[in-house]
Amino acid sequence: MKLFRRCQRILILALLCVSVFAPIVFVSQRLKNVMPTGREEFIEDLSNIKYRTDSVKLSVEQESSESLKEPRNVLYEDADLLSTVNYTRKEINVDKESGNVRDATDMLERTGDGIKYGSNKGDKQLQLREILTMSGEKKQLNKQDQNVHSQSGEVIDERIRQMKDVKPNRAVQHDQNAHLNLKKVTEKINEMKDQVIRAKAYLSFAPPGSKSSLVKELKLRIKEVERAVGGATKDSDLSRSALQRMRNMESSLSKASHTYPDCSSMSTKLRAMTQNAEEQVQSQKKQVSFLFNLAASTAPKGLHCLSMQLTAEYFALDSKERQFPNQKKLHDSKLYHYAVFSNNVLACTVVVNSTVSTALKPEKIVFHVVTDALNFPAISMWFLLNPPGKATIQVQSIDSFKWLSTKYNTRFRQNSSDPRYTSELNHLRFYLPYIFPALKKIVLFDHDVVVQKDLSRLWSVDMKGKVNGAVENCQESETSFLRMDTYINFSDPFVAKKFDANACTWAFGMNLFDLQEWRRKDLTKLYHKYLKMGYRRPLWVAGSLPLGWVTFYNQTVALDRRWHILGLGYDSDVVHADIDRAAVIHYDGIMKPWLDIAIARYKDYWRKYVNYDDSHLQQCNIHA
Repeated sequence: MKLFRRCQRILILALLCVSVFAPIVFVSQRLKNVMPTGREEFIEDLSNIKYRTDSVKLSVEQESSESLKEPRNVLYEDADLLSTVNYTRKEINVDKESGNVRDATDMLERTGDGIKYGSNKGDKQLQLREILTMSGEKKQLNKQDQNVHSQSGEVIDERIRQMKDVKPNRAVQHDQNAHLNLKKVTEKINEMKDQVIRAKAYLSFAPPGSKSSLVKELKLRIKEVERAVGGATKDSDLSRSALQRMRNMESSLSKASHTYPDCSSMSTKLRAMTQNAEEQVQSQKKQVSFLFNLAASTAPKGLHCLSMQLTAEYFALDSKERQFPNQKKLHDSKLYHYAVFSNNVLACTVVVNSTVSTALKPEKIVFHVVTDALNFPAISMWFLLNPPGKATIQVQSIDSFKWLSTKYNTRFRQNSSDPRYTSELNHLRFYLPYIFPALKKIVLFDHDVVVQKDLSRLWSVDMKGKVNGAVENCQESETSFLRMDTYINFSDPFVAKKFDANACTWAFGMNLFDLQEWRRKDLTKLYHKYLKMGYRRPLWVAGSLPLGWVTFYNQTVALDRRWHILGLGYDSDVVHADIDRAAVIHYDGIMKPWLDIAIARYKDYWRKYVNYDDSHLQQCNIHA
């Protein structure tokens, strides 16, 4: 009986020992087996372990729905945990600035050896440290944790650096993406057009009159694809059936490539088709250029109507009614004298109106309009009906200059079919001292300019003993750039010796002329000399510009570029800010503002000086 009781006590003590030490042994063994490779699995296993003992009072409990609280009486002095928290905060802050918080979350989920950092990452690490501390294996954890944190830190640092680099370039990337998207807008359409070209090339390889199934199939596919593309301008305009036809065409082209495998023949054919297309393009360009020049040299119907109406009304007036007021100011050299030579009523109107309306002292302005005999009545009648405010105006006919026939010999007209270059009005600018013998200075306008600012300061410009004041156009960065050898033949020995091909050129359109210096140096005589030489041999192209360059060579002073801006009659890229700063804007080129071919974005600068409510303009259907 005593033996039985003793055995019973031993059995109870054994069971008690097993109940106390078994979990600890299990944990230690589990730690040794799992620690090198599977921490996450080990933590998951620990979250399901619950044990209790009355003698030791040790308990580690965790519920899946709650986070584990920090254990009591345990100090954590490792810098690894703090570094992990710091990295986490740093990453999230950076991503908040860039508006990309999700990237930071994704980055923290995968680092180092595959440890997953979720919302309970810190709690699981604390639990792991507690268990490892009790098991006496803290050194191993510290060593491996340092590796984990160093790797995760490097990954996160790299992520932060990438985001800092990407952030300033976000706008650039957006522009690049937008550019790529624009390229993709017509990707399918261009591909279908290429398919048609390839199909036609394969058809050319077939014998003439061939009715093989492949030939019929290619012809059918060409019709289908061309009908599918139609007038589509972007891929979104294509129907679903169009994409199916595109696939069908690709299948037919694949068959043709096997039937006609000779690549050299295909290359030769495509090269010939390319050359033919280029020739057609050049032909179309020549035709467009011809039509533009034809439109530029032809008076619009409305302008012709306006001239006829004004002419009829002018001849209905008495001789006294045809006189302009304030004619005593015409020879006053103390006033501001401007001149324009034109046969266009509306063009003269805009030049005069814009100059007078922007002047601070319009009463000091005298405008001289010179035209041909045909348009003299119309222009005179217009300004009689629409006088330029306080300014004085004079309208003259070129036929009234009796001396011109002896000065300008029509036998030496330039060889050109364009009347703009051969007309007497175009060459009349070289006779300014004879037209205005009492004046000291004058500003000459082309009739395709608009004055935007007061020009009174122009009269105080120091001419430095030169005759012509003009804006230079010898800057290569500008579209108005011109070289001397553009219009002048420097292969001629006389020209090569007399002039410098690299000399700075200048523009007609708004020019300040010192008539006194002009008379003293007798530049009109020099002009006559060059005009005759150019008639005998090809020294320069037709027009007054090259003759002006050689006549006023070394006699031109450069004006500030803000006085005169060019290009509104041919260049659609002139900046509006430059136009607004300019005192005078010039519609040089063939796309004049009164024509339908004018550049639309510049028309308003000219239109605002035309009174489209005038009854004459209304009757001739001249509208804004």
